[in-house]
Amino acid sequence: MNIDSNSTYPIHVENLRKKFGEFEALKGISFDVKQGEIFGFLGPNGAGKTTAMRIITCFMRAASGKCTILGMDADKNPSEIKARLGVAAQENNLDPDITVFDNLIVYAGYFGIPKRIAMEKARDILSSVELYEKLHSPIQALSGGMLRRLMIARALINTPDILIMDEPTTGLDPRSRRLLWDTLAQLKAKTGFTMLLSTHYMEEAAALCSRTAIMNRGEIVTLDAPQNLMNMHGGTLEDVYLKLTGLSLAEDEL
Repeated sequence: MNIDSNSTYPIHVENLRKKFGEFEALKGISFDVKQGEIFGFLGPNGAGKTTAMRIITCFMRAASGKCTILGMDADKNPSEIKARLGVAAQENNLDPDITVFDNLIVYAGYFGIPKRIAMEKARDILSSVELYEKLHSPIQALSGGMLRRLMIARALINTPDILIMDEPTTGLDPRSRRLLWDTLAQLKAKTGFTMLLSTHYMEEAAALCSRTAIMNRGEIVTLDAPQNLMNMHGGTLEDVYLKLTGLSLAEDEL
């Protein structure tokens, strides 16, 4: 196992680059995620958020640069890193043929968690995300907000050191979005573990993130606490984004 003894951050990224043909998705981004913080990537579609997340979660290799997760090299120790991450993808990848409870139990099996322990953990986690009453419900019976909370619950079954979420509230109505924000804030207060999320919702970044990296066209335009960014540049977080990029988050940047 390749452990970087010099890395004191759960996530350390240095000059990360990635190309798809002639398209440069990441143009040498660098940042650190501190222990216990909620770190956010904010930017339009195509800004490079998802590419960065996929490299950090060891589902994609960078063209060059350094990515160290929990002191381990992402290229050399992907299996060890994945075992210590909880990942909630943007798209719904729950098993539609089994119940809420069984989705967690089956997933726990991938980490070698004994069934008895998995059942105890699943009940506790479903209670924490307010889904215990749906324990034996089919997936089709859940609302969009409930599905998102279940995906986060499943990501917690292996007691991860880092929880990673790619646009966790995309497609949700405002009420469901705020309920999910409350769930994440409560999890943060209860567990204190590190969270990394991507979003294109300004309000979400302002409400949840300890620090936010605003991305555009494969680059980090600025990085700081949302309130610091607003104090420095004036106005809302959207005003900051527009001032620094001249773009709306509604635009798709290719």
